Amino acid sequence: MPSWMTSLFALLALPEFGLSTLFVAAFISATLLPIGSEPALFGLLKLNPELFWPAVLVATAGNTLGGMVDWWIGYGTHEVVDKYEHKQWHSKALGWLERLGPKACLLAWMPIVGDPLCAVAGWLRLPFWPCTGYMLVGKFLRYVTMTAALLYLFPGDIAGITK
Repeated sequence: MPSWMTSLFALLALPEFGLSTLFVAAFISATLLPIGSEPALFGLLKLNPELFWPAVLVATAGNTLGGMVDWWIGYGTHEVVDKYEHKQWHSKALGWLERLGPKACLLAWMPIVGDPLCAVAGWLRLPFWPCTGYMLVGKFLRYVTMTAALLYLFPGDIAGITK
């Protein structure tokens, strides 16, 4: 890895910058943009293992707020989508989500389908705060599990940077 990249990663991982950078990465990754926040979380924790819980909580907060934005996007696009013809799979998926209600937002942690699920919850006008609560629980459990697994699988310092 080039030295400028290592320096940049080290700068962004400093506790005074790392948590805010992680928040932004987690927020953006929860929108419909295909960006993952796990590498930012993993890198921060490899350089600052003492920040495990603060980092997981910051990532969860950023990712949940991004999911809330998705919900509002879905809520606002309800009328636009209603103008288009519904396919059979579309009706089945909507029926499944309506039956599950806000509990479906527990699956907001899933890759590919999780973020659009938040938007569909808003589109279906599922209750905002219960959806947010389920998103929060699902995303928190994902970050704790994923981060613990990555730290277990890849012990040691990254990029030769030591504390």
